[in-house]
Amino acid sequence: MARTTIRVGLLDETQLMAGSLPVPKWADQEKGERALDRETNAPLYTVMIFLMEGERAEALKVTVPQTGLPNGLKPGMPVKTVDLMATPWANLFNGQVSSGVAYRANALVIDTPASEAQGK
Repeated sequence: MARTTIRVGLLDETQLMAGSLPVPKWADQEKGERALDRETNAPLYTVMIFLMEGERAEALKVTVPQTGLPNGLKPGMPVKTVDLMATPWANLFNGQVSSGVAYRANALVIDTPASEAQGK
């Protein structure tokens, strides 16, 4: 079955904020099996990200490999995503269809305002 992955383009005025600490992602939690990145074998984590554009705000659950998580990431910090991708999905279970979009980024970067970065 073909899998569609779409690169997410963000507007310049888009603001992103971490809404949670990284949470381990499980392949099978009952067996204690962590979800791993297919290419690097790095453990995967999910982070709630708040996306704000103008009058609109949304919460996105974004999967990030451990190697792409910045040190010191805390809820409320402004962040940027590196290579944010969206993958639509749908499942049929007991005659009911559920669907959504899975988000994945190669990394998160703490977004330091230019004035702070220059020591002003």
